Formats: sequence, structure tokens, C-alpha cells
Amino acid sequence: MAESIQSLDQLSQLKTAAPDAPKHEKKVDKFNRAYATGKRKDAVARVWIKPGAGKVTVNAREVEVYFARPVLRMMIEQPFVVAARAGQYDVVCTVAGGGLSGQAGAVRHGISKALTYFEPELRTVLKKGGFLTRDSRVVERKKYGKAKARRSFQFSKR
Repeated sequence: MAESIQSLDQLSQLKTAAPDAPKHEKKVDKFNRAYATGKRKDAVARVWIKPGAGKVTVNAREVEVYFARPVLRMMIEQPFVVAARAGQYDVVCTVAGGGLSGQAGAVRHGISKALTYFEPELRTVLKKGGFLTRDSRVVERKKYGKAKARRSFQFSKR
């Protein structure tokens, strides 16, 4: 500060500009698709969304074929339901690693991120629902001297 402040009145007159919230803008490629990567456990999903009839394709297969359990399909649809966009976007994704549950979580995470790239105003709704947070829980590694990560070998007195 170049000038010195002599009283509290002068201090109250100094106003620092509050930083504005970061502006999120639409991120789409030349095919009008939004791309995002979703992760859960060991699974990684690459997701592209574009306006369409609501068709979901996972690893070149229909979602009903790839995720046979209704719970997993419901997980994938959650971001669209919360954002009130069910049946408005086509989803194409490739997913690798982990099991089916982790893959469904990865696809859900990727869809949520891609939705925020396509429509930035949906970010607050999806953030409040917890869809943009990457679930960082992974399987703990096995330690030496243990049967599993924490389980000890059986102990017997005989």
C-alpha cells in the first residue's frame, strides 16, 4: 500500500474486489460431442455424449446387454434423472478394468462430467448429488506376513 491509513473510516473505504466464481464454458469437439473420463476402483471409462434419443452404448454393445443387472443400468441413468435430461443424450463409452460394479460407477462419473462440459449450468445440480466426486476407495494391497490385506494367519495353541 502506497498511502498509509490514519483511521478506521479510511480502512472501511478500502474495498478489495472479490474474485468472481470461475466461469465454466461449454467444451465440445467438432462433432458436437462432450468427452469426459470417469473412474471408480480400477475401472476407467471414456465417455462421449451428444444430443440424441437416449441410446447408451458401452464397448460397442447395448447397455442392456453389457450391464445385465437393473441396478447397474439405474446407476448409469442417475445423472440424467437428477438433471432432468433423461432420453435427451446419446452416450458412447468404452470402459476397461475392474468389475461390472466399478465399471458402472466409472461410466456414471464420466457421464456426469461430460454433462457439465455440455451444459455448464447443470454443474450445481450434479455436484449437489455427489456425481462429480471421484470415489477414491480402492482395494487395499496385501501385506507380507498376512493372509490378506489385514487378516492374520490362523493361530492355534496345539
